[in-house]
Amino acid sequence: MCSGADTLIVIRPLERNHREHIHALLVDTDVFSNEEVGIALELIDTTLGNPHQKDYEIFTGVDESGNVMGYYCIGPTPGTVGTFDLYWIAVRPSLHDKGIGKQLLHHAESRIASHGGRLVVAETSSQPKYEHTRRFYLNNHYAEVARIKDYYKRGDDLVVYGKYLSQS
Repeated sequence: MCSGADTLIVIRPLERNHREHIHALLVDTDVFSNEEVGIALELIDTTLGNPHQKDYEIFTGVDESGNVMGYYCIGPTPGTVGTFDLYWIAVRPSLHDKGIGKQLLHHAESRIASHGGRLVVAETSSQPKYEHTRRFYLNNHYAEVARIKDYYKRGDDLVVYGKYLSQS
């Protein structure tokens, strides 16, 4: 069990019964579009439907009752050696700033390092509704490594964050 500022969670691999809880969590954030939620569910379905695939790993953070508090999805970046994408990380909005996202992120980084990963890349939007997300990455020692103007649409840049993991 990991301890956050106010909330204890257990981080474990995705289970089939977590799908709908993650779906609700993503909708409740009021940040992701329907299309983005659909993409997240596609990755969940791929992971659940083919447990031997190597493209995605999904873990959930649950409370003592088994309720999903947050989740993340990572995978090796195709065509690279040691670079991994943090495809998704999300926490129930009512639990923001309770340390859950940080616990999930540290767990993801440990998983990546255990696979020989050296660089974590996370992409997000420049829109104001993603300010909390951008601050989260910066607070966790990620650096803005790239920005592509008008990537998603006019006025909505792609902001890329990266973090090199220590290899001891």
